[in-house]
Amino acid sequence: MSNRILVLYGSYRSDRMGIRLAQFVVDGFRARGDEVELIDAKAIGLPMLDRMYKEHPKGQAPAALEKLAGQIRGADGFVFVTGEYNWGIQPGLKNLTDHFLEEWFWRPAAIASYSAGRFAGARAALAWHGTLSEMGMVVISSSLAVGPIAQTLSADGKATAEGGGKALTQAFPRFADDLAWWMEAAKAQRARKPPPF
Repeated sequence: MSNRILVLYGSYRSDRMGIRLAQFVVDGFRARGDEVELIDAKAIGLPMLDRMYKEHPKGQAPAALEKLAGQIRGADGFVFVTGEYNWGIQPGLKNLTDHFLEEWFWRPAAIASYSAGRFAGARAALAWHGTLSEMGMVVISSSLAVGPIAQTLSADGKATAEGGGKALTQAFPRFADDLAWWMEAAKAQRARKPPPF
């Protein structure tokens, strides 16, 4: 049985490198038979948070918010692809995430981080763990960390022979298996017993 996965990416920069990792993740899960959709914060273009989705009167949220709320509610799990800005998380992805709350509940999330340097976005990944947990998601223990990204992935999201491409390709199956286990566990539990609130 395939899972429905949203891969969320949030760079607004003109020369985006992280889109390579987002495409690698999308392709990897699709190859496993999952239904995967890339959610690109820049393409959606939500304004800076003023009102959360739930703060709009029912049926009166902007179309982009309404569509995204449905996509989030319909997903079995999420992968957050994040760069690291000054030891922190990208504002574009955080802004998109903050527009919702209950829509995220009771599903697992995974983190794939990247940077131009050798730390591979590890500090941003660490910051996302607490944020996603607070927003009602179970964050899996496996992660992907890519750096330097330009030497690890080609422009179309394929792992390179040199650099860290081989290590990334070897790490992906465990990452995907971990997320799949939690998605299946969460689906089974939600079917067995309604969430407590």
